[in-house]
Amino acid sequence: MSERKRGKMTVEEAGRLGGEKTAETHGPEFYSEIGHKGGQKVKRLIEEGKELEK
Repeated sequence: MSERKRGKMTVEEAGRLGGEKTAETHGPEFYSEIGHKGGQKVKRLIEEGKELEK
């Protein structure tokens, strides 16, 4: 709590505020799109890994 008295915020607070601002600015479609992109990237990396094993 002493950090709050000096006007600083914790990493946890900064992350929460940033997440809230992003959600407010971009909406649910943004999270759906980046989730899909991430899933596709993981799928591609797994396939590449399997090819390298052969």
